[in-house]
Amino acid sequence: MAVAGFRECAQAAGLNGYRWEAPGKRPLNILQTIGNGCAFFDFDNEGNLDILLVGPKVALYRGDGHGGFTDVSQAMGVATLEGHFLGCAVGDYDNDGYPDVYLTAYRGGALLHNEAGKGFKDVTKAAGIAPQPWATTATFFDANRDGHLDLYVGNYVQFGPDTDPQLCASGDIKTSCGPRYYDPEAGHLYLGSGNGTFRDGTQAAGITYLRKNSEAITTSEKASGKCLGVAAADFDGSGHISIALANDEMPGDLLRNTGRGRFENVGQASGTAYDANGGMHGGMGIDWGDVNNDGKLDLFVGTFQNEPKCLYINGGSGFFEERSDQFKLHAAHPLVTFGSKFFDFDNDGFLDLILANGHVQDNINEIDRSAFYRQPTLLFQNQGGQRFEDVSARLLDAGSRRPIVGRGLAVGDYDNDGRRDVLIVDSEGTPLLLHNEFSTSAGNRWVGFALSQPPGAPGGRDAYGAVVTVRAMGGRTRMRHCHADGSYMSSSDKRLHFGLGSAAEIESVTVRWPDGTTEKWPGSGNNPADGGLLANRYHRLVRGTGVPADTRISMRAPAPRPER
Repeated sequence: MAVAGFRECAQAAGLNGYRWEAPGKRPLNILQTIGNGCAFFDFDNEGNLDILLVGPKVALYRGDGHGGFTDVSQAMGVATLEGHFLGCAVGDYDNDGYPDVYLTAYRGGALLHNEAGKGFKDVTKAAGIAPQPWATTATFFDANRDGHLDLYVGNYVQFGPDTDPQLCASGDIKTSCGPRYYDPEAGHLYLGSGNGTFRDGTQAAGITYLRKNSEAITTSEKASGKCLGVAAADFDGSGHISIALANDEMPGDLLRNTGRGRFENVGQASGTAYDANGGMHGGMGIDWGDVNNDGKLDLFVGTFQNEPKCLYINGGSGFFEERSDQFKLHAAHPLVTFGSKFFDFDNDGFLDLILANGHVQDNINEIDRSAFYRQPTLLFQNQGGQRFEDVSARLLDAGSRRPIVGRGLAVGDYDNDGRRDVLIVDSEGTPLLLHNEFSTSAGNRWVGFALSQPPGAPGGRDAYGAVVTVRAMGGRTRMRHCHADGSYMSSSDKRLHFGLGSAAEIESVTVRWPDGTTEKWPGSGNNPADGGLLANRYHRLVRGTGVPADTRISMRAPAPRPER
């Protein structure tokens, strides 16, 4: 069977009439080229992924599960939203079973409550979330394990219409200034109360930064500011969810959750603050994933042109080693990388990597003839957890490879065929929807899971922060964590997806819930009569229907409900 790849099909799928534009006269400034985000999520719980496109115009498209989308923006109440919206985070903050949305914005922001899949209501003021100065990225996660999702909002730099400079000179050419010309803005941690409101817990958590004479002063606890990317995960197996921040020409922050209501910035101590040479970089896109299948979460940070795209391999005990060179990510170095996501596109059991790229200076080619504003998307295939191979030319069709002003990027299986697809923002164009049509003669199998637990359990209903381990026949073990964040200003399919390679059967699936409780479900290979988990389909794992992982499985657990 021939090897296929990704086919760009946004217009054919129904994503018609939407276009991002950079407003104002050119050359563009730092605000005008910051870009936008997008999301894959199932807002109406019909079992099919829907699409959210974020910008001054917010658009929502309902998916039919077969590859088609219909614009429901007006009916769902998002078409009338007003603001300079940039990105999004998705999470069920009130545990009512429906995913809510926070929209980041320049001088604003909006918390959209999901009205049982019938529409969205702006509840920002009532919820107690203040307007942000320049919010770029955000994530929902349970910071204090109280069962209510909290919200971290990353802010960028101090910039307004009266800020000097608006543009900088490169010889005789005016162009966008870099972030070093502007003071940082601080991020905020909003703690969910469970009754639909939030309180600002930033200072109590120890993740503010101090400013003196317009200079940011950092301590071992304080965050750096100038944040463009955030991703939450239990990277050290402590049972507490920490957050990694990608900062633009500032040290990267790894805010370790101490479990005592405070966070400690271990970016420098862990080895994730700088590149392999000790250099600071322009951190933008970010994601967690176990790239070498050793059971530990590794960290990727997308960066500016001619900077290493940093891959931090988790060595355990809280230490990481930046190994982008060893993993052969050189093809991305000349590009400006924003959207960044790990996903197993070929279902071989190893996480691959896709990057959306685009420069921040719209006239960069006048300054540097070797650089371009519009840049191609790159796809890297994981070669056995040892290195990545650039397969963009071979596996991306012409529409997927076309140069764009790449910014936000989300992944998700929008037609439920077991192959993860990609949604990408072109900030001076139309959305790209990359349909995964990859196939091999090996017939790689897969399995996917949606998690569910009672309201009030740490991690919320959707168990954000849970860790799932699949053991397939032949002793292959794969670990993934439950999350929707990462990348750049975007949110991805929260379902956990596992490529099984050629393994025909699943031996067992173990879930470590966010409170540390562990349950196990048996597999049943290809025999449905066994009542266990089958490959090549999605399942819902409901807390309490498995057996404790420390108990020998001598009986079959109740069969999880298959997803549509």
